[in-house]
Amino acid sequence: MRISPFFINLHSAYQAEMDDLTFDSDGRDVLRQRLADKRQQIGFLVQMMELSPEMVAVIFHQGFAFGRPAQMDHLLSLDADEFPEWSTLSASIEMASWTRELVQVILQSPKGEWFLTLAAGLHYLAAKPVAAIAGQGINPDQDQDNQDSDSDGPDDFNDHESDEVRGDARDHDEAGASWLEGQGFDRKD
Repeated sequence: MRISPFFINLHSAYQAEMDDLTFDSDGRDVLRQRLADKRQQIGFLVQMMELSPEMVAVIFHQGFAFGRPAQMDHLLSLDADEFPEWSTLSASIEMASWTRELVQVILQSPKGEWFLTLAAGLHYLAAKPVAAIAGQGINPDQDQDNQDSDSDGPDDFNDHESDEVRGDARDHDEAGASWLEGQGFDRKD
């Protein structure tokens, strides 16, 4: 399965939005309540569909069931301007009863069909194992056909590249820890 750079980038933003909604500052799981609150704000959220679709798509969390995985896999390979019509896609999606009113509000918007197709793609992608998404080897800034390959097979993490990866990760962690310390947080060692 090939996933377009468009969906790879949005998947990261969608996951970050879900992470932000899941726990409060005390570590309690508040996802259900926060999603209910967001769903009540659908009139306002419709205005954000084009600019921040990942922030709106979360309202459909656990609201779609996909009957044709091959059709959804194909959707994930497309860019934003190549989406099929929502009516074509929705025929194979079972929607929870609570989603119907939200869908009707969204369909009244000029970009409503496009957004619902995108939201379905994000929800389908969110159910995929992270390893399948990351293991694709796609750099979001490059098409898969344009990527250079240094080897005939998968990377061997026992060679010199693993030291570079570990070093980069440590540098990234150190930079993050320094930034947090500068913001007044205690350093976690």
